Amino acid sequence: MSHSFGTQPAPQRTPLSAEEKVRAEANFSPLVAEQLLANGRFRVSADTPEMVEMFQNVARRVGDMLGRPVVSYANGRYIVIAFGQEEAPVLTG
Repeated sequence: MSHSFGTQPAPQRTPLSAEEKVRAEANFSPLVAEQLLANGRFRVSADTPEMVEMFQNVARRVGDMLGRPVVSYANGRYIVIAFGQEEAPVLTG
């Protein structure tokens, strides 16, 4: 395959194996939790459905770890993970 001068071929991405996904989620979870506690949010490039899914799983794990609601928003380029709204206490009278 030839490319015109000055152009690069698009990078080919190899999908993560099941083991790599599990390791990535386990390794990213403490980092994301630390950033949420320090800054209230975590933003990372996630430009493939596979990366979005992986970071959504990380967000769920972090919510479980911290015992707080955590939400994620993806736009095709980035995913932002942040604390969600805590449920208001129910007042009984």
